[in-house]
Amino acid sequence: MTPNVMPTLDTAMDERSNFAPPSGPRFMRFGPFQVDQQRQEVTRNGSRLKLQGKVYQVLVALLDKPGEVVTREELRQRLWPADTHVNYDANVNTTVNKLRQALGDSTDKPLYIETIPRKGYCLVVSSEASDVPSVPLRAEAVPEIALAEAVQVPPKESAAARSGFWVPLGVVGLILAGMLLGAGITITTLLIGHFAQATRWP
Repeated sequence: MTPNVMPTLDTAMDERSNFAPPSGPRFMRFGPFQVDQQRQEVTRNGSRLKLQGKVYQVLVALLDKPGEVVTREELRQRLWPADTHVNYDANVNTTVNKLRQALGDSTDKPLYIETIPRKGYCLVVSSEASDVPSVPLRAEAVPEIALAEAVQVPPKESAAARSGFWVPLGVVGLILAGMLLGAGITITTLLIGHFAQATRWP
């Protein structure tokens, strides 16, 4: 039997039909991503990503061992049959780079996948398994709440400003009224005293 010769890897070819999803919880989550292992789909905040064939399989391999190193040899055994001859190093690099690109990750500052020199790769974020899918928040819900709060804040501030304005003005008015009343009493007392003294003279 002549072995298959594959000089390059076409990761765009959908090979999911040959990949049996592992048993266990249906959904895996990490960061904003959710993996539906039954449908072999990956979504980010509810939006589906195009992860096909071996790119998807690399992600699943990393999710199977979060925080641990998945060696390049493990990926080779998992992704290519024993009788397949390819340039494994180049194809593993290409596949992992495509996965990083789909996740919005980078080699310089990895958020999800870290390269372990001369060993393999590691999923550096925690993951959780569940039989129930997560429901992404509606993107428009936050602006609506923020808008409602923004509409409510100015009346409260203006009411506080009005109350803050009238209180000192009322105090000043009371002080002035008291001063005028006191001055009026003093003037009246002086006038009465003066008049009384004037009437005593013959």
